[in-house]
Amino acid sequence: MNAAIKLEHITKSYNGMAILDDINLEISKGKTTGIIGANGSGKSVLFKVICGFISPDNGNTYIRGLKLGEKIDFPENVGVFINEPGYISIFDGFQNLKFLADINKKIDNEKIKITMESVGLNPDNKAKVKDYSLGMKQKLGIAQAIMEDQDILVLDEPFNALDYNTYKDIKNIIKSLKDEGRTILLTSHNFEDIEQLCDSIYIIENAQLQLVSSEIIDKYRHRSR
Repeated sequence: MNAAIKLEHITKSYNGMAILDDINLEISKGKTTGIIGANGSGKSVLFKVICGFISPDNGNTYIRGLKLGEKIDFPENVGVFINEPGYISIFDGFQNLKFLADINKKIDNEKIKITMESVGLNPDNKAKVKDYSLGMKQKLGIAQAIMEDQDILVLDEPFNALDYNTYKDIKNIIKSLKDEGRTILLTSHNFEDIEQLCDSIYIIENAQLQLVSSEIIDKYRHRSR
């Protein structure tokens, strides 16, 4: 199995309502895949299934050929940015990343600092994360998702509610990661971002996942204008 990510017949329901229904998806190593859909369509649920944060009602998830829930519950070396990441609010940015890095003990302080600088954060800034702007929190979330050189990145709305300069910074970071050959799964409300960054685009509608058609692309282009 050469796929970085493979989903087989994934279903998930809440309160009797199907959120994901018989989802099948295969993402090759080094490809960037976009998932679009209306708010509440199931994009975040799908990402959480892929990361092992929630279990599907039925179906199988494979990361690099390993089945979640069999040999592993959480896939290794996957960088995750889903919703607003949780931080220790009284720690500064470096302290938060250091706390996370100490779990796997894969990287040292210098690597943390280099990663922070790469996303436009000052590792010597002693401001507490509770006082960070939204853009700084987004950048910190990207930093934690890439600091251990994770080869698979799951990024749910990384551009959400950013000012224009921060938006450009994060978009350029994702472009660089794509050029490095990382496998990236991405959502964004801005269809132009998805078109520019992704090798393939899927849509979730009525709990179903399908490759977008030219008609769907035209519809989303019109919405983004």
